[in-house]
Amino acid sequence: MTRGRKIQTTAELEVRLLREGITESVHHAQAVICDDRGRLLLCAGNPETATFARSALKPFQAIAVTASGTLERFNLTDRDLAIICSSHKGSIEQVRQAFNILWRADIDPSALQCPIPAGKKSPLEYNCSGKHAGMLAVSQQLGFPFTDYLNYHHPVQQLILSKLAEFLKNPAEEFIPARDDCGAPTYFMQLRQLAWLYGQLASGGNLDMERIVRAMTHHPTLVAGEGEFDTELMRLSEGELVSKSGAEGIQCIGRVGEGMGLAIKVMDGAKRAKYAIAIHVLRQMGWITPAIAENLSEKYITIGQYKRLDVAGELSML
Repeated sequence: MTRGRKIQTTAELEVRLLREGITESVHHAQAVICDDRGRLLLCAGNPETATFARSALKPFQAIAVTASGTLERFNLTDRDLAIICSSHKGSIEQVRQAFNILWRADIDPSALQCPIPAGKKSPLEYNCSGKHAGMLAVSQQLGFPFTDYLNYHHPVQQLILSKLAEFLKNPAEEFIPARDDCGAPTYFMQLRQLAWLYGQLASGGNLDMERIVRAMTHHPTLVAGEGEFDTELMRLSEGELVSKSGAEGIQCIGRVGEGMGLAIKVMDGAKRAKYAIAIHVLRQMGWITPAIAENLSEKYITIGQYKRLDVAGELSML
């Protein structure tokens, strides 16, 4: 936290929805790039803006699986690890992969405490079911109870929190938790902390993180789904970028092998704006080629026959 000191800021990024070239709506966003040592490289806005990590936290929640021997105990694969990191669409392939984790760990699907989506029949179809299956598998591996695995004080949640505290070099008791929509804890943290986490994820300096990156980039369709931004970006960048969206305007991306992480927050939570910001920043940083930028722009910036998104502003040093 800031502890009373003056915070340096730069200009925010602005996303305009243009209807036949005329501004109809405006979104404001902040973005931060840090390296794997937590050094602030570039930003737009206030790097200490705090927000809930939402589903961008999933790769780090998955570290409980890789660090506990759960993968080896139940013969889980990179496909299973990818679905644990996923915010999926409930496709047959994705639901079966989440079920595979429970089946191999000898856990009945009734143990899942994520919601059943409207119009669906099973919590396995909920977008966070892979994460929940992973938490249950860790509980099975370490002998933790299933009944309250979403409780802040449950050992599996404390294991996840201890890893976050280790990565961010911050006492665990200083993290502020709240329930995500699926019932699992998420944490309130600064954008620069999120960027730092993704810098570490992408650095290759931690074997658990390296395996998670490999799983996500090798199986991008499991991480989101056909036509979804994370899937398309990881597929097009061919393993050079690891990407994870979160609700309410959160988007995080790591530059694999170079130890740099990007965290974006659209202040009004608009999904369309965060994708436009990501493409704009990735192009500015040279993290994607012009051909990839054009491909993504056709999907996420030109959003209708008469509408498109336009991003104004640049990342800069404080």
